[in-house]
Amino acid sequence: MSVVVATITPKPEAVDAVREAILAAVPQVHAEPGCELYALHEGDGVFVMVERWESPEALRAHGKAEALTTLGGALAGKLAAPPDVRRLTAVPAGEPGKGAL
Repeated sequence: MSVVVATITPKPEAVDAVREAILAAVPQVHAEPGCELYALHEGDGVFVMVERWESPEALRAHGKAEALTTLGGALAGKLAAPPDVRRLTAVPAGEPGKGAL
């Protein structure tokens, strides 16, 4: 299982356009093989994607998939900084259902 947290920081004037571009990509990503979670969160001027992929191979395929390629084009010129993408390894703690994604 691969967990990813991606933070996307739009330019202030592009917040709505960035939100719409991400929302358009979500259903396509949900349909990708190995996608277990692809959830958008918003706050403090940023968008945060929390992702869980069945395997490193599924995550690699996602990186080359049409949905992400299209999203990258739609975000061009609209971001204040490059996306901050972090691949994480769970450190389960406490109750199994609450201590890891």
